[in-house]
Amino acid sequence: MLYNLPFVAVVVLTIIGLATIVLKRNLIKIFLGITILESAVNLFLVSLGYREGGIAPIYTNAPDRLMVLPTPQALTLTSIVIGVATTALLLSFAIVIWKKYGSIEIGFLRRLKE
Repeated sequence: MLYNLPFVAVVVLTIIGLATIVLKRNLIKIFLGITILESAVNLFLVSLGYREGGIAPIYTNAPDRLMVLPTPQALTLTSIVIGVATTALLLSFAIVIWKKYGSIEIGFLRRLKE
């Protein structure tokens, strides 16, 4: 069971993130749900690249089968950078919407469309 713990955590984080995105009506809370979902994806990528007893693939003469996979680590680092930029952009949208309309509630903003 402990071997599957990271994957269980991925499922729990995904459910929390999706539930927050779908059920909340505040833009900031929806953006937090998106960030939680991004964290679940990052944890999934790192979990895929894990090898028990593996060593970091940094200038070593160890055989390939003893090293952890570097590709998921690189993808995770790229995903973190993209996630920070996306979160900053979403929060700036929320600030602009709040300054223009005085609210960041989805129900209020949908009524403006009508």
